Amino acid sequence: MERHNAARITLVQGDITQQQVDAIVNAANSSLLGGGGVDGAIHRRGGPEIGAACRRLRDSSHRGGLPTGQAVATTAGRLAARWVIHTVGPVYSRTENRSALLASCYRESLRLAGELGARTVAFPAVSAGIYRWPADDAARIAVGTVHAVTADPAMRPASVTEVRFVLFGVGMYREFERALAAAGG
Repeated sequence: MERHNAARITLVQGDITQQQVDAIVNAANSSLLGGGGVDGAIHRRGGPEIGAACRRLRDSSHRGGLPTGQAVATTAGRLAARWVIHTVGPVYSRTENRSALLASCYRESLRLAGELGARTVAFPAVSAGIYRWPADDAARIAVGTVHAVTADPAMRPASVTEVRFVLFGVGMYREFERALAAAGG
């Protein structure tokens, strides 16, 4: 009987576009055509190949854009990765609990990474930038979801051996560090 251990969860403070991994997750907007923050940085650094792939998706399977909580993959262009997995996080709301949508971004991205055969996956803090999700809650949901998915043999993508959270600032890094410690990692 083959035994699959949970994927290793690591934290890095730095620039996600500099990561040498199989798949980089992009905190995209629903248009898939680039934007600010992580999304803009990935499109700029990855070059026109990523934008062209996103336009093809918009012209075919995602005419209305990518729904919140879902994920789709494209080439990584000039990035040191094989794929970019685009996911659309929810905008934070004080009046509506959108936590399930944020968790879905991580679950769907990992599912897709497994379908692609990715071993290493780098995530940003989805929705914690321009979408204003509070950093502590974003970290709790991200780490908790990834930990649950990768520790459960029924859900874990067999190919994924490392999930790396790449966090731009020291404050966000510390929030993820706290969340990882709380999750037993």
